[in-house]
Amino acid sequence: MGADAYIRELFDGRVSFMLMGLRSRSRRAAGKLALIEAVLPQRTKFSRRVAFAEQVIAANVDLAAIVCGLDSDFNVRRLERYLLLARESGGDALIVLNKSDLCDAVSTRLEEVTAVAQHVPILVMSAQESERDLGSLIRGRTVAFLGSSGVGKSTIVNALIGHESQTTLPVRDADSRGRHTTTSRMLIPLPEGCAVIDNPGMRELQLWAAEDSLDEVFDDVAVLALECRFRDCTHTNEPECAIQSALERGWLDVPRWRSFRKLQAELRHEKLQQDVLAKTAVKAKWKAIHKAMRNHPKHQR
Repeated sequence: MGADAYIRELFDGRVSFMLMGLRSRSRRAAGKLALIEAVLPQRTKFSRRVAFAEQVIAANVDLAAIVCGLDSDFNVRRLERYLLLARESGGDALIVLNKSDLCDAVSTRLEEVTAVAQHVPILVMSAQESERDLGSLIRGRTVAFLGSSGVGKSTIVNALIGHESQTTLPVRDADSRGRHTTTSRMLIPLPEGCAVIDNPGMRELQLWAAEDSLDEVFDDVAVLALECRFRDCTHTNEPECAIQSALERGWLDVPRWRSFRKLQAELRHEKLQQDVLAKTAVKAKWKAIHKAMRNHPKHQR
C-alpha cells in the first residue's frame, strides 16, 4: 500500500497514524517521521458507504459523540441516520446538542431528540461557554466527534484541550450551514487520559449497516410491527396492521415512520447491490481459473 494511503497528523511533538480507518501503534523515528509497528484489530468502527464500498471513518472508538447544532441547521432526521451508524459501529453513542446559547427553544429541541433517542444519553451545552460536563463524560475514553459541517465539533475540541488547535470559521447566516473547515482527521490526546478524534463534517452520510441496527434505533417501530396480524405485513393496506393503527391514533409520529421506511429501503437497496457485486466477483474469479486451466501446458499437448 502506497504512502498516500496513510493519514499522518502531528500533535504535541508526537505522531499518530490512522491507516484506512485502523488505529495503529507507532514509534518516533528521525525528525518528523515515525515507524508503524503494528495495526491494531478493529474493536469498533464507524463506517459509511462511498461508491458501493465501505469507508471507515474511525476505528477502535469507545464513544461516538454525535454533535448537533441547536441553530437553524438542527435536523432530527439527520440525527437518526447518525444514530443508526453509531449503533452499527459497536461502540457507545452520545448526543451533544451544541450552541444552546443560540437557541430560544432548547426544551422543545430536547423533547424532539429524546423522542427518537430514548436509550442514548443527551448533553445540552455551548462550547463557547463551558465544556466541563462533556469533559467528565468522556474522561478515560477514545471519542470520535461526528456531525455535519458547522455544528461546532472543532470548537468543542479546542475547548477541551484549552487552546486554539483546530481552525474554525463562522457558519452562513442564512441557514447556519458550515463551511467544511476541517479537512482531515486528527487524533488529539487530552490531559485527562482520553483521546478525541476531530473528523471533517460529512456532507452526505450514506448507510453502511444491517437492518438489525435499524430495528434497534427504531425500536418503537419494531415493537409495533410485532403486533401486526400477518408476519409479512407491508404496513400499507393489510387488515389489523398495528403500524397503520398507531399512525391513525397518533401513537406513532408520521415523519418518524417515513424516516424508518426511507432508511429501510436504502439498506435493502445496498444489500442487493452488494449481492450483485459479490456474484460478479465470484463469476470473474472462476472465469479466470478456467482460462488459466485452458492455457496450462498440460492442456496444450
